[in-house]
Amino acid sequence: MSAQVTVWDPFVRVFHWTLVVGFAVAYLTEDDLLTVHVWAGYAVGILVVARIIWGFIGSPHARFSDFVYAPSTAFNYVRELLRFRGARYLGHSPGGGYMVILLLILVGATVVTGLIVYGGDKQAGPLAGMFTEATGEAMEEWHEVISNITLGLIVIHISAVLLASFAHHENLVRAMVTGKKRP
Repeated sequence: MSAQVTVWDPFVRVFHWTLVVGFAVAYLTEDDLLTVHVWAGYAVGILVVARIIWGFIGSPHARFSDFVYAPSTAFNYVRELLRFRGARYLGHSPGGGYMVILLLILVGATVVTGLIVYGGDKQAGPLAGMFTEATGEAMEEWHEVISNITLGLIVIHISAVLLASFAHHENLVRAMVTGKKRP
């Protein structure tokens, strides 16, 4: 095996896999397991806030400044990757960087709408009493739509990781477990 360099710090790796579990638990539970759903949502919300903070103060490849590129760069990268000619990046690729941002926004929106639903419809949680039951019920559809869009983006993310792994001859899933990639 060739030399390896650390790319993903422990925070990024633990965040990533904990978010996978938290979102899956929240997505797969609701009415009958509402308490589990709510606590998974709280955990996901805390994770998103922590990752946003880490995006400004974390290790070099965890910082937003390392992977937020011009939109044209991201579109060109995705186009070239689909042709198996996309450049390899040590950290997040331009397409991967935009996926990180989109997922953080949509997972965050899922949490916020969930808090409004819970605070209004159930008059519970940190927003209890701030919204009417009607507002909570109205927001429930948005909560579901946003969570389903998020799930769609997750499928695209996984597909892109597999495509990039194949195109660049490296196991990006393993890299997100070990934190290491070839230089």
